[in-house]
Amino acid sequence: MQDQLLKLLQSVADGKTKPEIALENLKHLDFEAVGDFAKIDHHRTLRTGFPEVVFGIGKTPAQIIEIMRSLKQSSPIVMATKISADVHEKLVGLRGLKYFPVAQICTLGEPTLNLTGTVTILTAGTADIPIAEEAAITAELCGLTVKRLWDVGVAGIHRLLQNQRSIDDAEVLIVVAGMEGALASVVGGLADCPIIAVPTSIGYGASFNGIAPLLGMLNSCAPGIGVVNIDNGFGAAILAAQILRQRR
Repeated sequence: MQDQLLKLLQSVADGKTKPEIALENLKHLDFEAVGDFAKIDHHRTLRTGFPEVVFGIGKTPAQIIEIMRSLKQSSPIVMATKISADVHEKLVGLRGLKYFPVAQICTLGEPTLNLTGTVTILTAGTADIPIAEEAAITAELCGLTVKRLWDVGVAGIHRLLQNQRSIDDAEVLIVVAGMEGALASVVGGLADCPIIAVPTSIGYGASFNGIAPLLGMLNSCAPGIGVVNIDNGFGAAILAAQILRQRR
């Protein structure tokens, strides 16, 4: 990777390559191998506007440490999701690591994304809060303003209706629900902005660890609802950021 970068920079210095062309080439430079277990994409921010993020599940603490150290070389902030408290305790080798225990997110460094806009996040129940917090922390790290409306599910719909003004003020809504996932459809009939539905794996046996709310959200009769994968609060927040970024 260093040899490629040096060759490209020399070409610009010699006047053989225009800076604009060099920037396009930088977006697609090769990856960096970390041990024999990871290949780090340092230039993802150039291509997509958002840096690579570490998915914690399935990785050892030692692997997470090495990957985050590598990413920190090219990004002011590194983020890892799905980091349990037990795993976090083993990441002691990362100086300056910050942990958000409810969201199960670790960060290294300080955020520099300065997106603007308001995302309102709703949960059907208290048990859905960890996934909603994953979305909330991710959105805040992108620079967005986040409003939280917890435990406003359809079992007590008056709790939701009392927050109509917050729904009206939102630029993007993220609706997080397990069980049957009905909250997304109800909110879809109340809101005039994009809605991102997040099914969670919360529920009794027939919810099939999130399959039931996923199918309920996909089959919603309310238009304007997009659905991400089960327990994917991170993905919902990045989609919200992408939507709000288009206003620039």
